[in-house]
Amino acid sequence: MLGNRRGKSMKEYVADYTVFDLETTGTSPKNDLIIEISAVKVRDGQVTDTFSSLVNPGRPIPYGATAVNGISDDMVADQPALDIVFPRFLAFIGDDVLVGHNIHTFDMKFIWKAAEELCGKTISNDYVDTLPMARRCLLELSHHRLVDIAAYYGISTAGAHRALNDCLMNQQCFERMAKEPVKAPQKVCPICGGEMRRRNGRFGEFWGCSEFPACRYTENG
Repeated sequence: MLGNRRGKSMKEYVADYTVFDLETTGTSPKNDLIIEISAVKVRDGQVTDTFSSLVNPGRPIPYGATAVNGISDDMVADQPALDIVFPRFLAFIGDDVLVGHNIHTFDMKFIWKAAEELCGKTISNDYVDTLPMARRCLLELSHHRLVDIAAYYGISTAGAHRALNDCLMNQQCFERMAKEPVKAPQKVCPICGGEMRRRNGRFGEFWGCSEFPACRYTENG
């Protein structure tokens, strides 16, 4: 749960895990704040418990964030602050492997920061990011947002962009993707090993790494 090292990214499926998701005031782990934390505990591939709480960030929520997740200042006015909610979240996840969509570049950075600021340590749980997982096994999709994957499997996307709904949606997607064969990409990035994809730019077609913006490697097409 808490330790001196950050957990590592995993690629393999595990049957016991906790899916989590955050809603925030923006996209910067440095400057933005958590306004909702949800998690779903899974044992042997089945949901056994849930956790969800709004968080009062102590400052106004930007209009752009509310437009995406529907969380307003009025909704969080009487909710607890992060220093109250976060220890409850830590108790819920325990030592589980964490699962989430795009958590490597987004959610993990928010909870690592929260743990370091509130607890003086970091979160040592290993984690599985379902975004690169989808890019490895669902090459036929042009986009790999959580709603794209859910729609591909016929899973309801109702309530998307609220944390608990996204957790439940992602849990179903994770279980379905775990049964998919990993398809060999046509071209592999020599920097990070991600799949290279053809893209269109100002000067025509080129190859770009699918792990962008984490990896910005490109090749002429």
